[in-house]
Amino acid sequence: MSEPPTDRNVTRPVPPADGLRRVAAAVLSDLRAVDGALYAAVAATPTPTLDRALRRLSHAADHSKISFAIAGALALAGSRPRRAALAGVGAVAVASASANLLGKRLVRRDRPDREAARVTVDRHVPMPMSASFPSGHTASAVAFATAVGTVLPAASVPLGALAGAVGYSRVHTGVHYPGDVAAGAVLGVASAATALAVASSRFPASFPRGPRRG
Repeated sequence: MSEPPTDRNVTRPVPPADGLRRVAAAVLSDLRAVDGALYAAVAATPTPTLDRALRRLSHAADHSKISFAIAGALALAGSRPRRAALAGVGAVAVASASANLLGKRLVRRDRPDREAARVTVDRHVPMPMSASFPSGHTASAVAFATAVGTVLPAASVPLGALAGAVGYSRVHTGVHYPGDVAAGAVLGVASAATALAVASSRFPASFPRGPRRG
């Protein structure tokens, strides 16, 4: 005669919330592994011709100096470029605040170990003391490019290429993981949309409501 089941041999179903958390944790672990592998691949690839240029670009993007210089030039070029410059500066402000006051404080991801990855010294820029996620440089550069390009479409491609180069330079110099840069780019687009929406609500005849689609 078999014994009645006890608590020891009864399989309890996993609560749906616990199952989702486990799946999310596993996916996040895999993404971090891919992120680390991409960072290591960039670090291990010799690019002596690019090292100095990307190091200088990364440094020039500190505090959005490149974006502000371009905005200054646009402000002198006529009414529409001036509006584009204002939209771009507003988008940079939103992106910078979102990345530094929210994103970095919420996630608190450690910076990459540049020495362990053997990133060549020729690429080095000062390692920031702030959290790694998201990339503030990328967020601001993409926000500026998106906002300016929406108001002044002729500037969209060159500024987009510049923003992409700034983002890559942060990985190349060893101060960010690729995932930080990807998150910064998404934040940059969202920041531009926010800045344009605010500008459009205040000055509907002068500013489009958000980034163009299609």
